[in-house]
Amino acid sequence: MSDDTPHDDLPDIDESFEAQGDEADKQIFDEDDKTEFKAGIGLSLGSGMARGFAHIGVLNSLMRHGIQPSIVTGTSMGAVVGACYLAGRLPALEEWATSLNRMKILSYLDLRVRSAGMIGGKKLNKLLSEHFADMYIEDLPHPFIAIAADLVTGHEVWLRKGSLIEAMSASFALPGVFPPVVRNGRLLVDGALVNPVPVAPAQALGARMTIGVDLNTDIIGKAAKPGQTYSTIAGFDLFDDDDVPQEEQKRLKSGMARRLFSRKKDAPSLFGVMVSALGIMQDRMTRSRLAGDPPDIHIKPQIGHIGLLEFEKAEELIALGEEAAEKSIPEIKEAMKLFLRHGE
Repeated sequence: MSDDTPHDDLPDIDESFEAQGDEADKQIFDEDDKTEFKAGIGLSLGSGMARGFAHIGVLNSLMRHGIQPSIVTGTSMGAVVGACYLAGRLPALEEWATSLNRMKILSYLDLRVRSAGMIGGKKLNKLLSEHFADMYIEDLPHPFIAIAADLVTGHEVWLRKGSLIEAMSASFALPGVFPPVVRNGRLLVDGALVNPVPVAPAQALGARMTIGVDLNTDIIGKAAKPGQTYSTIAGFDLFDDDDVPQEEQKRLKSGMARRLFSRKKDAPSLFGVMVSALGIMQDRMTRSRLAGDPPDIHIKPQIGHIGLLEFEKAEELIALGEEAAEKSIPEIKEAMKLFLRHGE
């Protein structure tokens, strides 16, 4: 636990690199000693951008088998799906995700060339507000932590109180793509930079067993299409008439947009290079963190062939997430017998 946590003036933020053991439990629970819950299964949902839709399938499988986590932690899209689950909005998220197509995805791109992020995020925030307006993390039925990173200090930040929309937005604020979220005077960005699969926070909250859902196990090189020498991050090219009608391309008429998203034959775009590089970093960080904080059950959907921004493939991602979870059900039930012997 870093020396500066928790701060009296920042009651809703914990910063940690190694939040483990009795001391970590004490620092979290001393502040919340009025909240009582059974610390049974901790579910840690990892980052992965569009691949995060696989978490929906994992949760559908767990619910079908009566496996209910009492603690949920999430990073980036994992935080979004985890929050939707606890707020009872998972069916709505699944319905929205499976309705996405290329034109609908483009409708959410409010590009801004003179800001801290290429996408303003106002349209996405409006969408979140339709389902989570005035909802706070404290309102959720079970403890929840969204992971973000402090852009100035590089610290891992645990968002466990306050606005649910703000916590989700900070956790998926991909640097350069979305602007940082300002919270208590701090600039917060995507938690995948520091902890892509947040097992340690679930352990710190007292989880008796942990299930980690890792979306980065087969990421490197898998999204490259046959004959290509680079990974595809999206299923279409913004400035290709075969993929996007010219009428829609006119919405992205700025020269900056063309420089960011257009590409030469057999070469990625500038935006593609940036996102692919972040994906590589995310993969390496995941391996490092899970080596030190391994979950008791490690669910690894095989989704590396799907690009990081192929949101239109939600149906396939959900199915693959469900498939991976189903394979782990026998192992989960055996682990529950071992770790939850007193019915936690």
